[in-house]
Amino acid sequence: MQKLGPQMENPAWIIQVWAAFMISITFTSVGIANLPVDGWIKGFMGMGLTFSVGSTFSLAKTSRDAYEAKRLAARIDEARVERLLTDHHPLK
Repeated sequence: MQKLGPQMENPAWIIQVWAAFMISITFTSVGIANLPVDGWIKGFMGMGLTFSVGSTFSLAKTSRDAYEAKRLAARIDEARVERLLTDHHPLK
C-alpha cells in the first residue's frame, strides 16, 4: 500500500504566496482609495474587493477539502482491496 503522508509546502513557496497576496491587496486598496470618485463608489469597490478575497478563500478551502476527501476515499478503497488480497489464499 502506498503511504500518503501530509503534503508539505516549501517555505519559500509559502512566503511567495503570502507576499503576492499582501502586495495585491495593498496595491488594489491604495488604488481604490486614490480613485477620483465619490466615497460611496470607493466603498462599493472596497466591498467588492473584500467579497472577492473572501470567496477566493472559500473556493480554495472547498477545493482542498474535495481533494482530501477523494484522497481519503482512495486510501480506504486501496486498504479494502489489499485486505481482500491478503485474506484470499488460493491454497486454503
